[in-house]
Amino acid sequence: MKPAEINAKWGALQIKTADLFDNDKPDIKVFLFLIGVQELGKGPQKFSKRQKEELMHIATCRLFSEMGFYELEGLDQDGWPHWKLVKPIPNYTLLEQEMIMKSLIIDYFDSMD
Repeated sequence: MKPAEINAKWGALQIKTADLFDNDKPDIKVFLFLIGVQELGKGPQKFSKRQKEELMHIATCRLFSEMGFYELEGLDQDGWPHWKLVKPIPNYTLLEQEMIMKSLIIDYFDSMD
């Protein structure tokens, strides 16, 4: 996707989910948290700050697995997924990182529909 198309779809996704957040448009971190909760598969619950960070890491690994960078190793004794890096992630610029994350998030939610 081209940056303009990514940004248009990103805006639409933000609007679509804004009602879940008192009409505030969720940012990338919020989407990563939501994906992490979805991938954990235990439903909504209270999470500690550390668990929230781990959920965002799970989401990042899950998204980057679509590009072949991560592979799911399995679940730990508490049912949390663990990923392993299978190839190094290139040094993307900040703008490239943002566009890639937005594109992967859009694809993730499109696949959920």
